[in-house]
Amino acid sequence: MRLVQFLTSEGERRVAVAEEDGLRLRIVARVQSVYDLAREAIDAGSGLAALVESRLTEEFIDYGIVRDEGRVLPPVDHPDPARWLITGTGLTHLGSASARDAMHAAAESGEPKSDSMRIFEWGLEGGKPPPGEVGVQPEWFYKGDGRCVIAPEQAFPLPEFALDGGEESEIVGIYVIADDGAPWRLGFAIGNEFSDHVMERQNYLYLAHSKLRACAYGPELLLGELPRDVQGHVRLCRGNEVVWEAPFASGEENMSHALSNLEHHHFKYPNFRRPGDLHCHFFGTATLSYSADVTTCPGDVFEISAEGFGAALRNPMEQMEIHVPEVKAL
Repeated sequence: MRLVQFLTSEGERRVAVAEEDGLRLRIVARVQSVYDLAREAIDAGSGLAALVESRLTEEFIDYGIVRDEGRVLPPVDHPDPARWLITGTGLTHLGSASARDAMHAAAESGEPKSDSMRIFEWGLEGGKPPPGEVGVQPEWFYKGDGRCVIAPEQAFPLPEFALDGGEESEIVGIYVIADDGAPWRLGFAIGNEFSDHVMERQNYLYLAHSKLRACAYGPELLLGELPRDVQGHVRLCRGNEVVWEAPFASGEENMSHALSNLEHHHFKYPNFRRPGDLHCHFFGTATLSYSADVTTCPGDVFEISAEGFGAALRNPMEQMEIHVPEVKAL
């Protein structure tokens, strides 16, 4: 089951289930947000999918019209953006040719491995511990709160101080914290963890700066477990031309860390178990247009899709002037 949030033509919120044909949305009754549904399911001790099934109506909406008119919302959001945390992990996926080449070169030259390669190798060795044990912790980053989330089909702002704006095609885990502080996973969505790779490449200590950008996920929330082998496709479009495209893979068969290990090392911190909060956690990728020496520019459109996740996630990129106010003393 895949859930979608959208606005009606009158501006009212709705929750719907995406039909398997990808053409229609089936309305869920008596609810305006997936967040509210999740909280209700937690309180009732029922599964989210079962609660949705009990609320399904016979009212259908044309999915294509909703998307074309830009009325699709992120598949899960929070009424208070400050309680909606966006984070992620890196160096979690296998199959990165550049990472392997870097490790081989360091080994052959006798030079010490970079910190990134060391963390990557730690994940290969200890990222999938036996049941009941805790594995090595991954690289972790903070991206922002809900104000940095851009809805599907809406534009990523490229701030004037940015050196680059590049896609990162990833899977996002979405969680709600219950009143007792326990994290509950709602499901998964396609994500674009938009970042500044030129800035990051200058110095790895700039990684934190490079992540403080917009991002997007959706347009659909896949309920249930994450498939072990997720096969996706990402492409960069400029006008009517496809500038770059590539497959990407995710799921535990293509990762150096178990999903449970990534979740443990995020939610082990008490600050991330505050009742009522929403967490959207990016799980990383091994596929980047930047690694293929592609330079993006304003007007480009990023498109990410994956088998089993429904409609593609599309976002253009626009140059935007961002006013930075002067700090004043009291």
